[in-house]
Amino acid sequence: MRAMVLDRPGEPLAERALPDPRPGAGEVVLAVVACGVCRTDLHIVDGELAAPRLPLVPGHQIVGVVEAVGPGVGRPEVGERVGVPWLGWACGECGFCRAGQENLCDRARFTGFHLDGGYAERVAADARFVLPLPEGYADVLAAPLLCAGLIGLRAYRMAERIARDARRLGLYGFGAAAHLIAQVAVFEGRRVHAFTRPGDLEGQRFALGLGVAWAGGSDQAPPEPLDAALLFAPVGALVPAALRAVRKGGAVICAGIHMSEIPAFPYELLWGERTLASVANLTRRDGEELLALAPRVPLRPEVETFPLARANEALAALRAGALRGAGVLVP
Repeated sequence: MRAMVLDRPGEPLAERALPDPRPGAGEVVLAVVACGVCRTDLHIVDGELAAPRLPLVPGHQIVGVVEAVGPGVGRPEVGERVGVPWLGWACGECGFCRAGQENLCDRARFTGFHLDGGYAERVAADARFVLPLPEGYADVLAAPLLCAGLIGLRAYRMAERIARDARRLGLYGFGAAAHLIAQVAVFEGRRVHAFTRPGDLEGQRFALGLGVAWAGGSDQAPPEPLDAALLFAPVGALVPAALRAVRKGGAVICAGIHMSEIPAFPYELLWGERTLASVANLTRRDGEELLALAPRVPLRPEVETFPLARANEALAALRAGALRGAGVLVP
């Protein structure tokens, strides 16, 4: 099979022929039909997140069709279309797993990080961790739901719990995750404020077209105090900016797996029972909720597609902030 392989951090992915994977016990092998390009992929490729093994095939927003099943697999069956998310395996035995927090499992293994991912024509996955996909979504539209959508929803629900409903919501970094969760929030009656890179008028127009109440640069203050802010941009300097924007009792949720250093800020920004929290990974329950919710909204992912061989071009576009919505590779 063809695959795009990371040999060394900081270097372009190499197109290579690899042996087709074979399913082990409890595994399925999928023919990949689409794979989203995530900022976490970029952090791994650029070396900001140290990959635990090299060479590595990145990619964890995988839509595929089951080609083969290993011993002990009841579902999914050959021919079914399923999704493979970032969480590829958890132990099921530790305190976190038993408490429904498999996203925090110390032994968890992640797709495109510990396990070869979807920048390839085929991929093997644990059958317990693949997700059935809703009908009505083309393959390239389903792919961004599997991380951008899931992480966005987890951050959004956390903000609701901490800030008690969070009617006025700020989204910092209006990319793949924010453009999806903005649609969910508008659907659920929230007033959404979108923060883009300063001067990104096209991105602001894009956000306004999705029904947000206000759009501006991340260097601007919103027109009203926010109940909660979700940070999708991996920029630590946005943390104090977001804290300034939220009301007393409000929440700032850092939704990325990596962020640049957070600068020192005066305690008064946190005072007033404001909460600063992070989202780590996702659970299968997050996936089930998002994929059931998507057709009801309905979520409309904005995507730009790239052939598999142009994965480096897709990553470069993401690095430059040049993607509108989400990038998706199509083997």
